[in-house]
Amino acid sequence: MEKIAVFVNDAAHARHILQPMLASGVATHWVLVACPPTLTRHIGRWVSNTARQQWRERWAAELFAELEAELKTHGSQLEKIVAKRPLVDVSARLEARLGSLRLLDARRPRLGKEDEPLTANQPAGDGNRWAAPVAITTGLSAVLAMAD
Repeated sequence: MEKIAVFVNDAAHARHILQPMLASGVATHWVLVACPPTLTRHIGRWVSNTARQQWRERWAAELFAELEAELKTHGSQLEKIVAKRPLVDVSARLEARLGSLRLLDARRPRLGKEDEPLTANQPAGDGNRWAAPVAITTGLSAVLAMAD
């Protein structure tokens, strides 16, 4: 049975990526790793650590509920984990515990932000630092063109 760890932050995006693998019909040991979004500095100032942890657990439970039924088909096993950053440590602990394991990054990319790597030897991103300014100026250009 193949072991695959899937790092997820959005169920719809992950479902789109996992669809070809689920269609094969092979029994798989899935390790679903929820990567909750980090709270901003301003929110973190007013929220206690226990409230933050409870929010992370509720967020992960909703994500797991959306994906659980699809991953438990064809005799597959499902294991659920809520990731605590850094993700390099999470993937290293999973590989130490489960042995050989495929890592699948099914996280939704965020505009103008670089995703955290899953392994220490993962190559750096493509330098997507101009994506947000280009998107903003394109949107403003479109609004100005329509205003004419």
